[in-house]
Amino acid sequence: MGAVTAPTATASAAAPSPAQAAVSVRGLWKVFGPGARSVPTDPAARALSRRELLEQRGCTAAVRDVGFDVAPGEVFVVMGLSGSGKSTLVRCLTRLVEPTAGQVLLEGEDLLAADDRRLRELRRHSFAMVFQHFGLLPHRRVLDNVSYGLEIAGTGKAQRRRRAQEVVDLVGLSGYEAAYPHQLSGGMQQRVGLARALAGDPGLLFLDEPFSALDPLIRREMQNEVVRLHREVGTTMVFVTHDLREALRLGDRILIMRDGRPVQCAPGDELLGAPADDYVRDFVREVPRAGVLTLRWIMRPPAADDPLDGPELGPDVVVREATRAVLAADRPVKVVADGRLLGIVGHDEILSIVADAEQVG
Repeated sequence: MGAVTAPTATASAAAPSPAQAAVSVRGLWKVFGPGARSVPTDPAARALSRRELLEQRGCTAAVRDVGFDVAPGEVFVVMGLSGSGKSTLVRCLTRLVEPTAGQVLLEGEDLLAADDRRLRELRRHSFAMVFQHFGLLPHRRVLDNVSYGLEIAGTGKAQRRRRAQEVVDLVGLSGYEAAYPHQLSGGMQQRVGLARALAGDPGLLFLDEPFSALDPLIRREMQNEVVRLHREVGTTMVFVTHDLREALRLGDRILIMRDGRPVQCAPGDELLGAPADDYVRDFVREVPRAGVLTLRWIMRPPAADDPLDGPELGPDVVVREATRAVLAADRPVKVVADGRLLGIVGHDEILSIVADAEQVG
């Protein structure tokens, strides 16, 4: 076996290079107020806090120098408290709000350079949006609501009805094609919104707190639906939420924002295992760690007298899933990847996390 190595992010969760990215964001700013366009290029203004900028310049910087890349097929979650800038950010990415400065590339194309005609084409064919408020047309039945975007795009009636039926079946609304929105529950209405967004077969889906108006049981159901749809369809998603548990459940990576700035962008287990600062540490404090942390974050180097003939598990196994196997073993479990020993996990490491989870619960 090779030497023990320190925890690192998994390859599947690592940020893509800009050339590989479905979405690439660089130096994005959105400033409201007089002289907004001068703020991103003025070092003195950039150095001011949000409050100082408002007091001294009369401007509000809702998004401040944000950059990230989203891999094809990734669920990328943007989260933060109210006022963190997360919803303004996603609206800048879709140009529902015009950014003050920066660059947004969709598969290499500069979205901010697109004229109105090109922007309409991109919205019809390349990406779609789902919001908290469903925005369904009350006088149209489910099938007609779902096919509305295809109708606007000029798709023939037979083709759009066929496609609408496909996505209605996909989101579990078969049998409700002729129902009107007011005849559906909130969760079912949101399924219609998802189906409408998927009907155009977009490569990219933006979702801005789509489930925050739903009650907890329906919200959980819709989270399951997103997981299932992503598994079956593989659409790249940028998902905005203020709910950390929702973010941890859905996101391959999570960008935490505060006062318009990015604080940390990482997979969920890394946010808990290696928070970037006290703000992130406090943010994730109440999350039961056993259901998020993986073995890579609790393993330790073997001591000289540790037996190394115990069972093996991979570094990305979640602690909760590994608990029974570790506690049942009479010697430490080896954490191994590609034939290389990364560390070991024994009863003490597992029990410390399980005890922590019970205290949080």
